[in-house]
Amino acid sequence: MSLHVIFESAKCQGYANCLIEAPELWDFDEDNNTAVLRLENPHDALRAHAEASARCCPAQAIRVEGPA
Repeated sequence: MSLHVIFESAKCQGYANCLIEAPELWDFDEDNNTAVLRLENPHDALRAHAEASARCCPAQAIRVEGPA
């Protein structure tokens, strides 16, 4: 199983902390004030960034799954 980022957009409150932590993985929709996941299955080299974006989300809208 590869690295998989799960984003529950309905929980997103628009803080954009994920974008700050991992701009390679995230974008921001200013019209809807919500994050946009660009890569659901990023390369393992981006694991630390994906995990940081999940940790810093105040709404707990992000999870990272896959082998360590």
